[in-house]
Amino acid sequence: MSATTDASRGRLIIPALGRLYSSLHDAGETALRAVAGAFLAIHGSQKITNPFGAAEMVEGLGFYPGAFWSLLLACTEFFGGIFIAIGFLTRPAAFAGLFVLLVTVWFHWVTMGQGFSGAEKSLLWAAILLFFVIRGGNRHSVDARIGKVF
Repeated sequence: MSATTDASRGRLIIPALGRLYSSLHDAGETALRAVAGAFLAIHGSQKITNPFGAAEMVEGLGFYPGAFWSLLLACTEFFGGIFIAIGFLTRPAAFAGLFVLLVTVWFHWVTMGQGFSGAEKSLLWAAILLFFVIRGGNRHSVDARIGKVF
């Protein structure tokens, strides 16, 4: 057990729960990574079937040439989501997804003028991916299995 876990167990209202929390720490993080990656891949699956379909939309955001950025968007969401879900190249995949989500925050908040209410889902997703940019995959990841982390 880490020193942090030991210190926080002393402050728990029900200290007996400390062991349960410690045992679920990695499992909870793995579940969050797997769900976030799977949902990103599912969202990207709509784009990967027509990878150039968003060309006009990305050009409308100022990304030229649209065909290139549309393809990159589709691959980032679909393959990046799969990589995040299994924990392979977790940090780079999460960083690429984070970039996409920050663009969607800009799009909803500024371009569409929707403010926080329009961007809040993208902000939440961005925060989740930022967590994995910082932490990477945990011991339940392909990165850990191959013994290499980025």
